[in-house]
Amino acid sequence: MKRNFLIIFLCLISCFVKAQETQKLYLSGTGNDKTVNWDFFCTAGNNSGKWTSIPVPSNWELQGFGKYNYGFAKDSSRGKEKGLYKHTFKVPNAWKGKTINIVFEGVMTDTEVKINGKSAGVTHEGAYYAFRYDITSLVNVGENNLLEVTVAKHSANASVNEAERKGDFWIFGGIFRPVYLETLPTQHIERVALDADDKGIFNANIYLKNAKVSQLISAQIYTLDGKKIGSPIQQKVSKANEIVGLKSQVNSPLLWSSEKPNRYKVILTLSENNKVIHSVEKKFGFRSVLVKQRDGVYVNGKKIKFKGVNRHSFWPTSGRTTSKEISLLDVKLMKDMNMNAVRMSHYPPDDHFLEVCDSLGLYVMDELAGWHGNYDTPTGTKLLKELMVHDENHPSVIFWINGNEGGHNYELDPIFQQEDIQKRPVIHAWEAFAGFDTQHYREYNYGIGNYDNGHNIVMPTEFLHGMYDGGHGAGLEDYWEKMWVSPLSAGGFLWDFVDQGIVRTDKNGVLDTDGNHAADGIVGPYREKEGSYFTIKEVWSPIKFEAKEITPDFDGVLNIENRYSFTNINECTFSWKLKQFVSKSLVEKSGSVVSPNIRPNEKGIIKLSLPADWQTYDVLYVTAKDASKQEIFTWSFKISLPNKIAESIVKKSGSDEVKITTIDSLYTISVKSLQLSINKFTGLLQKVQNEKGVIPFNNGPIVQEGATNFKNFSQRVENGNVIITSTFDRKNSYNTLEWTIYPSGWVKMKVNYFPGDYFTTFFGVNFSFPENQIKGIEYMGNGPFRVWKNRMKGNQFGVWQKEYNTTETGEIPFLYPEFKGYYSNMYWCKFIGKEQNFTVVTENEDIFFRLFTPAFKQDPYKNYQINFPNGDISFLQGIAGIGSKTNKTENSGPMGMKNIYYDYEKEPARAKELILYFDFVGNK
Repeated sequence: MKRNFLIIFLCLISCFVKAQETQKLYLSGTGNDKTVNWDFFCTAGNNSGKWTSIPVPSNWELQGFGKYNYGFAKDSSRGKEKGLYKHTFKVPNAWKGKTINIVFEGVMTDTEVKINGKSAGVTHEGAYYAFRYDITSLVNVGENNLLEVTVAKHSANASVNEAERKGDFWIFGGIFRPVYLETLPTQHIERVALDADDKGIFNANIYLKNAKVSQLISAQIYTLDGKKIGSPIQQKVSKANEIVGLKSQVNSPLLWSSEKPNRYKVILTLSENNKVIHSVEKKFGFRSVLVKQRDGVYVNGKKIKFKGVNRHSFWPTSGRTTSKEISLLDVKLMKDMNMNAVRMSHYPPDDHFLEVCDSLGLYVMDELAGWHGNYDTPTGTKLLKELMVHDENHPSVIFWINGNEGGHNYELDPIFQQEDIQKRPVIHAWEAFAGFDTQHYREYNYGIGNYDNGHNIVMPTEFLHGMYDGGHGAGLEDYWEKMWVSPLSAGGFLWDFVDQGIVRTDKNGVLDTDGNHAADGIVGPYREKEGSYFTIKEVWSPIKFEAKEITPDFDGVLNIENRYSFTNINECTFSWKLKQFVSKSLVEKSGSVVSPNIRPNEKGIIKLSLPADWQTYDVLYVTAKDASKQEIFTWSFKISLPNKIAESIVKKSGSDEVKITTIDSLYTISVKSLQLSINKFTGLLQKVQNEKGVIPFNNGPIVQEGATNFKNFSQRVENGNVIITSTFDRKNSYNTLEWTIYPSGWVKMKVNYFPGDYFTTFFGVNFSFPENQIKGIEYMGNGPFRVWKNRMKGNQFGVWQKEYNTTETGEIPFLYPEFKGYYSNMYWCKFIGKEQNFTVVTENEDIFFRLFTPAFKQDPYKNYQINFPNGDISFLQGIAGIGSKTNKTENSGPMGMKNIYYDYEKEPARAKELILYFDFVGNK
């Protein structure tokens, strides 16, 4: 009996406490993964002119209504396309006598609200901001109520359209974020603004509604698991609707940063005579943000380099309607790329995205919308305050941005400071303003010049535009290494995170990026990882490994640099793994590493305790994990060089006789089941055939960006090998070619050649092979992603298998890794054909192989360049870089420039040498 009484008592206490808190009742779902159907009528476009239903929240285009619009599109239905919503709801009887608000987290774009046929208030103009109406007098408690919402896709306010609707992004309509009712006591806490700095000073401004004089406002700080921190802070109310300030000191709090996102919570209560009237809980973090002019940005006293990306709120099947799960997915991907910051482009995000940034640790630039146009001052003031009230207490938000690329209303700048208790810095994206140079897409030489010759803090809010496969990783290492050592650099933000491919319900579900307008992501629409993803992960690793050649006298010591701001390397963990690839069964050994004591921004070493037989392995991997056991990166260090691997694979001796005949213009060589035809005047391979038939690999070697001037061939038999070789002539045949056919059936090609100029886009040799005959490859080298000259980082050395695909980066089918392109550090490659296979092995270091030619993308700016040699399959010693939408390859930094070859004198000793071995009979 006593136990039952205790349970009832605790339930009553719980209900009493709940009754004093702000309570929510969702009328919609909470995201694209949980929706509620409302009645719906679309006035123009697809499926218009009839009442039906629609999930809320959603963008109506993705549900088959209205018209799809990209921001640049001329829309003849502009102003005509509206959505009419109806929904019936009940207000709980327990809410009687309380204040009842209806809250819209985001509606595109103008919103008229009626409750039971009566207006809830003035039309809300602006798409990305949470707003509410007090509907206490309009609802019938305990009965059915009718909610009617009219949403205009384009605003009646011209400045809203300029700021929001004329952007370089998809334009949607609809109630795209949740809608809910909230109830509060008539006397309540209306708003809480918190400021908790790195010294432990806690400030709170509490905005009260209808409070009585002599009521008490108090605050108690807790850890997230409920442990009290200090004593309650209290202040009496002296006016009904005043702002009450509370201040306290917390000793040695755990600070919030992107590396250590420590958080607390505070419970604020309005009470009278020891009775709680209203209670509000807020999470926060202790941290400080300071801008030192002509110096940099400091968080908690540490100078920060932002490794950031721009992020649209986006999902392909639901447009701007997302979910907590999508926010978690996106932030985890950013953290996995070793990013520490994100810019909200070009509008404020969902609340749950900021919650995840708070909990996992990302610095956030929160943006008042304005692409190339801006809000007028009255509208902007209202929306700015809505932005502030919604986002101000998130410790992740460390900057406000007042518009983008000219979309700045200067009259709003002081209002940020007036409204923000934390006085966070305000910047203008793409403008020199307030001591920051945030200009976008400056070419390497110009942008780097700003570090050396200017006085502003340089922090591009967009750089290395990622259209298709350009930008992002391509050029990043050049930019970042200069940013890292430049005192005036505060890092930067890549454009952008995700390809915005939307499912077109009007085009049979095709994923549409509006051509090249929205194919700018590091990841695809469903977060498919492109090659640049892994380049960024390595280049932005907070642990930097110094380049190291592993030689026989390697003592296990690797030099590293700590590029964290707050983390000692001894908080991370390291492990090593040795792999051997030559044997039939993969052989591995692994071990752990003692993490050294290396403080932020200092250098040191790690010492690997490798087994005595480590030299018998082919590669050493070293993996670093952060304090939360998430992988930072895995680095590869080659042990075996190509000549060693080639020696173990290529079999030269054999009992079969190599025969050669000359018929007309051809040398015909046969051994075992192999028959080769080589042109006796040019030395080019004409035909390969074995017992299974013809292998369509021929017409090579053609020297790329040089002369294919092999001449005056002779043949001889030496130690059972047939050798066909050209004659060197300084004027007419300075490039030389030698074929050796061994009794084993292996074929050796040795080319000595001179690139055609001092500066070359690529150099090496080409062969022909019909693309429609390839099924895939298996190779030993860096993989699994293709590379560009200015995007070499991110891969690992190993043995990789790839099936043929026609993926073009940023386009359907978003299947990665791509197949066609350049691959680095080739040791051997097995080409898997539809009819039969063949293998190519090299004993040269630093060889690239090229697989066919990706499709050229149309770029109106003519900066995005895909440069490939002639032929189909190439073996190269220099490859091309790639440009971006905003910069040509050569303007993206030294790595994007052409290859330089100084030994131009036509003497044999100065020539480049390329040696390949071919197995056309299946020896390997």
